Amino acid sequence: MGVAIAIGAGYWIAHLQNAGNPVPLITESQAQSDSAAPADGERKILYYRNPMGLPDTSPVPKKDSMGMDYIPVYADDKPDDSGAVVVSPARIQTLGVKTAEVEVRAVDSAVRASGRIELDERRQVVVAPRFEGWIERLHVNAVGDVVKKGQPLFTAYSPELQSTGEELRIAERLASQSAAHDALASESARRLAEATRARLRNLQVAGQAGARQVFHAPASGVVLEKMAVEGGRFMPGEALFRIADLSRVWIIADVYEQDLARVQVGQGAQITLDAWPGRSFAARVDYLYPTLDPATRSTRVRLELDNAQGLLRPGMFAQVSLAAGDASPRTVVPSSAIIDDGERRVVLIALGEGRFKPQPVKLGERGREVVEVLEGVATGDRVVVSANFLIDSESQLKAALSNLVEPDAGDQSQASPTRYEAQGTFDALDAEGGSVTMTHGEIPALQWPAMTMDFMIADPALVKSIAPGSPVRFVFEAGEPGEYIITGIEPVAGTAPAPSAGGHGGH
Repeated sequence: MGVAIAIGAGYWIAHLQNAGNPVPLITESQAQSDSAAPADGERKILYYRNPMGLPDTSPVPKKDSMGMDYIPVYADDKPDDSGAVVVSPARIQTLGVKTAEVEVRAVDSAVRASGRIELDERRQVVVAPRFEGWIERLHVNAVGDVVKKGQPLFTAYSPELQSTGEELRIAERLASQSAAHDALASESARRLAEATRARLRNLQVAGQAGARQVFHAPASGVVLEKMAVEGGRFMPGEALFRIADLSRVWIIADVYEQDLARVQVGQGAQITLDAWPGRSFAARVDYLYPTLDPATRSTRVRLELDNAQGLLRPGMFAQVSLAAGDASPRTVVPSSAIIDDGERRVVLIALGEGRFKPQPVKLGERGREVVEVLEGVATGDRVVVSANFLIDSESQLKAALSNLVEPDAGDQSQASPTRYEAQGTFDALDAEGGSVTMTHGEIPALQWPAMTMDFMIADPALVKSIAPGSPVRFVFEAGEPGEYIITGIEPVAGTAPAPSAGGHGGH
């Protein structure tokens, strides 16, 4: 029966074709449906662009020479007539866009710096005899011992002191005995005795000079260094003890150049240390050093603080917070909301329904987590704080930004290049070619998979201190078509290298 039906159907179709009446394969309503716009929820694809930024498009899906898929460009991923960027809900979810409300609050504009606890140089003393001798007995035997002013440190024997003391006694006796019958001899003896006393004073010997002399602590404090050994010989000027008073210490902090205008002598500060979590110590700015370190662009600042309890030990690292500015409420946005392309500062205002408007802003005080906005936004506006650079890349934000500022008549400069951030592994440097090989993870902004590829580098010195194989975080820009340039790179401690991929491209 099946064979008979098939033969009959074939005969009928052939008959119709011979009669000049072709069989319609689809109905008229189906043809209208196919030519209509995409169904609800679908996005219209205009074309496919090269994933590496080359000037190459395709009307149909394809792959490049490295096997990467061309990226679809949708009709709704473009600025609207108001200058806003329209991004589909699906893309917003993919990018992980987060927003925050513009609010009025105080700006935490304290100057923060890292420092270290050091000795107060004005509270240190050194015990160094001015004559030669031997240490007969030590009264303070260990580094770290606490001593009081006037406390015996050691007893010294010195033949030089013995002879000088004997010389003084002879001169005094001659002056006394010859005073009645020989005035000239008495005067000479008196002058000799006075010169000998002066020599003993210069040797810092008090009282009756003898072969043995007890040395006392010149100040209260802690023994930091002890070179004296019982029975040992010492020479004139040799330091045998170093004693420091730790009841008051210094903190030497490094303040960056841009913060110097907000630091003044006498300014209060709060000190926190890892050794004492949850506690803070009050300090005061005592001195700003007159030089600046050209390598770090920072100046040393000296602070003083009490250490009566002995909790602060020289060598500890400290975090310094210098009070600056006032606590008056101001209009602020989170720091991550600011897009700074070097020429202007912009925030993305969320208008709802997937629309984001780039808005230039004028900034004021910068705090720890927020930035004051003087012009551009109002309280209650919502700004993008996460994935704002990805929206810039994916939604062609530069076209919208270019409409916000009228170019000068003679200004033919191009818009600032878009910057991208990524993490990966630094593999190698080609100093002659000015390029580096990187293994990076996925870069959603460019729809790149994890792979190993070559980047141009703005300055080879950026990787001078980074060893091959180190996990890094880097920032790069698009240059000429197909060329990407790394402008910043830093090592990431404790981060696993990006997964390797088979693709390898040179740009």
